[in-house]
Amino acid sequence: MLSARRRFLRLAGGAVALPALARGARAETYPTRPVRLIVGFAAGQAIDILARLVGNWLSERLSQQFLVDNRPGAGGNIAAEAVVHAAPDGYTLLVIGANNAINATLYHKLNFNLIRDIEPVTGIYRVHQVMDVNPTFPARTVAEFISHAKANAGKLNFASSGIGSVAHVTGEYFKMLTGVNMVHVPYRGAPQALTDLLGGQVQLMFDNLPSSIDLIKAGKLRALGVSSPARLDGLPEVPTIGETVHGFETVAFAGLGAPKGTPAAIIDKLSTEVNAALADPKLKARIAELGGAPMPLSPAGFAKLLTEETERWAKVVRSADLSAD
Repeated sequence: MLSARRRFLRLAGGAVALPALARGARAETYPTRPVRLIVGFAAGQAIDILARLVGNWLSERLSQQFLVDNRPGAGGNIAAEAVVHAAPDGYTLLVIGANNAINATLYHKLNFNLIRDIEPVTGIYRVHQVMDVNPTFPARTVAEFISHAKANAGKLNFASSGIGSVAHVTGEYFKMLTGVNMVHVPYRGAPQALTDLLGGQVQLMFDNLPSSIDLIKAGKLRALGVSSPARLDGLPEVPTIGETVHGFETVAFAGLGAPKGTPAAIIDKLSTEVNAALADPKLKARIAELGGAPMPLSPAGFAKLLTEETERWAKVVRSADLSAD
């Protein structure tokens, strides 16, 4: 009788372990087909550039294609919703940006909740913004720009990569702290906004540094200031905006998320592999060249960052009385 009971318990224990073993086996072989990295903005923007760098590294490392799939629109909400409703199997991932943290407050009628419906995987990078003007613009410093804007209240336009983008909310934050009156002009992406800035159709843009830095170094744009707390190694001659506007500091970031319910073993494998990519000297150097810094995080660490950034941007959105609905 006792022997039969022991055999039953061993069999029952084995049956309970089978799903865990199967999940572990799936994680060991993952990925067995191409993985899509869904980006909520057009190609050529900072978040797209960095997603492609990491995707290329992962493709070589894991012998499967990690393909960037650009789904611009609604400040990145179209991309986020697509991933929320995707199969939780690790083959559809969201490249999460600061825009997603902003959207939680900016949009009142979202069909999803990012914190609730997306599994955080890891961070990729953090990057500050640069205050760009056309080289023909009369102001050469942040202080001169503020004076010119106040003398031409409501006549200056500032571009962004879309309503609710970091560029948009950073511009509103600048208006709030300086008292200048500028008109927001949203575009479908940073490349389009930068094209009009280069052509003089708009006067200002708070762009993420990776998509502007080459234009600045080529003399096609003039950088008045950066949004970091200290001057950046990539543009050491450019002062911080905070040197003129006390307390001004903003940062954008990107990371990876997966649909809720994605196996923890796959989440952990992705996090480990992306963090290995961010430790690669060549990739680190390329991120630095673009004006960013690697941001390796555990899933729990990235979850904490998302919660903190959502709360931080909520204060700016509410103070500026912004809404995209």
